[in-house]
Amino acid sequence: MKAILDWIALVLLIIGGLNWLLVGLFSFDLVAALFGTMTGLARLIYILVGLAAIYVIFIAPKLVQKTSTTGSSTAVR
Repeated sequence: MKAILDWIALVLLIIGGLNWLLVGLFSFDLVAALFGTMTGLARLIYILVGLAAIYVIFIAPKLVQKTSTTGSSTAVR
C-alpha cells in the first residue's frame, strides 16, 4: 500500500512540475485549461500536487538510501 502511495505522489509531482514548465515557457496553465480557472476541481488538483510534494520531501531520503545500498543498477527495464 505504501509503495502505491509513493508512486501516486511521484506521478502528481511530475504532473505539477510539467504544468509549471508549461506556465513558465508558454504562460499556459494546463490544469486551468482542462478544469477551469480556480474551479473546485482545479483547486483540488493543485492541493493534491502540493501535498504530494510535501510527502516526497519526507520519502526522498528513504529513496536515496535504497539506491545507495543497492547500487546504481536500479534502472527501470
